[in-house]
Amino acid sequence: MKKVLLVDDEPSMRELLCLMLRKDGYEVQPAEGFESARRALAKGPPDALVTDLKLPDGDGMEILRQVKSTAPETVVVVITAFGSTQTAIEALKLGAHDYLVKPFDVEELKIVLRNALERQELKEENLLLKAEFRSRHTLDRIIGVAPVMTKMITALRAVAPNNSTVLISGESGVGKELVAKALHAISPRRDAAFVSVNCGALPDTLLESELFGHVRGAFTDAHQSKRGLFEAAHHGSIFLDEVGETSPAMQVKLLRAVQERRVRRVGGTEEIEIDVRIIAATNRSLEELVRERRFREDLYYRLNVIPLRVPPLRERREDIPLLADHFLRRFVKEMGKNLAAISENAMRLLLDYDWPGNVRELENVVERAVVLETTSQIQPERLILGLAAIPGGSQNDDLGKEFSLDAYLDDIELKLLRKALGQSGGDRSHAARLLGITLRSFRYRTKKHHLGLDSK
Repeated sequence: MKKVLLVDDEPSMRELLCLMLRKDGYEVQPAEGFESARRALAKGPPDALVTDLKLPDGDGMEILRQVKSTAPETVVVVITAFGSTQTAIEALKLGAHDYLVKPFDVEELKIVLRNALERQELKEENLLLKAEFRSRHTLDRIIGVAPVMTKMITALRAVAPNNSTVLISGESGVGKELVAKALHAISPRRDAAFVSVNCGALPDTLLESELFGHVRGAFTDAHQSKRGLFEAAHHGSIFLDEVGETSPAMQVKLLRAVQERRVRRVGGTEEIEIDVRIIAATNRSLEELVRERRFREDLYYRLNVIPLRVPPLRERREDIPLLADHFLRRFVKEMGKNLAAISENAMRLLLDYDWPGNVRELENVVERAVVLETTSQIQPERLILGLAAIPGGSQNDDLGKEFSLDAYLDDIELKLLRKALGQSGGDRSHAARLLGITLRSFRYRTKKHHLGLDSK
């Protein structure tokens, strides 16, 4: 229940407004003058202040000043029977949300108050979300003590304060988006939006509309204008993930946005200036794509202003125990399981494995192990690592009377589907490309194995 302090020296007006606002669900504290309002404010700031300007023992403008100096988030609506343009401007300059001249419609006051409080609530929620984003994506969230990681983190700290475009390279699953979010969270742009888009997951027409927006009537389903992600990231950062997957035609349009910091909505003629920091990422060698004439050289140089490479997990094996323990504690907490640690033999298996799916694969392996484990420690047999750990694989290697080729091949197929989904972060199109099959074939196979992705 929102608390409203109502200050008015007219008893009839005060009683009417109290009655109407309470009917709307507000907790109303009435005050007949300056001193009674000051005593009410001393007990704590209200969510909203509705005050008359002319009071028998003081000035409503002074109440406005006091509220805004101690609780700037409080919504203030000024009401008066002696309205003038000058007083209205002064009240708005001091932070009042609106200014109503008596006599006014009570419904108008209720609408003004409701809209102002909703806007203030959205503003507070936005601030909380931004604070949560910063706390979740600071450098402390990047786990690693290996020299290659400390070197990357040092570079990240050095890059963060400026606005230069950054190209993050690394294999699938190394945590490129985590690095991009950390870069944004410690940069001067941290209070603005961080917008992420997977360039490889969308066809050209949809990607262009997502990035640059469109005007009403630009295409069949464009019933209204829509701003693009570049505009949504204004004053913040935009993360172009898998930028190497974009088509030559899209690369031309991206080049203009990156170079000119201007975008034009699909179907529009007006150019819109954008103030964004561009962070791109790729799991492919853009240099090689440039040599093969599959990626524009000019766009490559525009993106590769500050290169950052996130090393694969096999190059930072000393971080495996830290990461595995981090994931263990997280999943144990989420699932409410009683698991103390990863056994010594299980950890040895983790350290000896090459991790083609990198940190994302390690996360998936630990999650599955936590789900399956029934003892107090993760045991080696709970770890599903690569094709060697296909369920029943060791028994099926002997072609005895119990052997079934169909079942064996189904086990392999299921394992590879899960592995591809793990490496792609659940992106079906990317997973299909990793397996060298069509998206239609991928959907059929996931449906066959009841992976529950056919409707997504």
